[in-house]
Amino acid sequence: MERAETRLFPALLRFWRTRRGHSQLDLALAADVSARHISFLETGRAQPSRSMALLLGSVLRIPLRDQNTMLEAAGFAREFPEPGLGGELPEGVVRAIDLMMTRHEPFPLMLVDGDYNVLRSNAGAARLLQRFQHHRECSDRPNLFRMLFDPRLLRPYVADWPRIAHALVARLHRESLSGPSGNLRELLQSLFEYPGVPESWRLPDFTAEVEPALTLRLRRDDYDLSFLTTTTAFSAPQNVTLEELRIESYYPLNETTVSACERLARE
Repeated sequence: MERAETRLFPALLRFWRTRRGHSQLDLALAADVSARHISFLETGRAQPSRSMALLLGSVLRIPLRDQNTMLEAAGFAREFPEPGLGGELPEGVVRAIDLMMTRHEPFPLMLVDGDYNVLRSNAGAARLLQRFQHHRECSDRPNLFRMLFDPRLLRPYVADWPRIAHALVARLHRESLSGPSGNLRELLQSLFEYPGVPESWRLPDFTAEVEPALTLRLRRDDYDLSFLTTTTAFSAPQNVTLEELRIESYYPLNETTVSACERLARE
C-alpha cells in the first residue's frame, strides 16, 4: 500500500502521547529513539516506518483497533485482524469460553464486547434476566449498562441502585478516557436520558475511591440475591475482537443466593 499524504498520523501520535501523559522526551526514552525523531513524526517532517508505528503503538499501550487506524493513517495495511465470533476466534479461546459458560452454572455469566453489548450468556444469566426484568429486552444485542439503568428492565429490582449506578458511570468515564472510542462516550451520555440519573455525574470525579469489586443485590417478590461481580479480559490478545471481549461473572455472596439460583434452574 502506498503511503497516504495525510496529516492524520502526526495528529494521532500527538493525541495518544498526550492522552498517556508523556512528553516527547518520555516517549523517546521509552521507545529508544531520539526526541528529535518523535518531534519530526508529530510535525510531519518525518514519515514512520511500519515497525516504528507498531513500536510507538505498543509503547503507548494503544488499543489494537486504534493501532490499525494509525497504521492506515501512515499508509500501511492493518496489522491486527478483527474476526467475528462465528468460529473465527482461536479454537482454544472458544473452548475456554464454552467451558466457563457451562462450569459457572447455575450462576450468571455473560460475554460482552467493548461497548458492553451482551454477545452470549449462559442459562443462569438468561434465567436471571427473565426473572428480574420488568419488561423483556427487545434488542437483538442487549446492553448490560442500559439494562441496569432502564426503569423498564433491571433497575426497579436493584437494591441500592444509586451506589451501583454511580460506580458504573465512574467506570465508563475511566474507560472512555483510555481511547477515542465514540461508542463508549455515546453509551455514557445515553445513560443520562433515563430518569433519576443526577446531572452532576456527567463530570468525572477521579478523586472518588474505586471499589475493588462491585456487589449487586437484586430483590423481587420472595427472591433476594446478592452477587460479587468480576470482569475478566484476555491477556496479550493478538486481534481486535479478542482484546475487546469481556467476561462478566456473578458469584453468590451467601447461601440464600446459591439456593435461589439452584431453585431458578429447577423451575
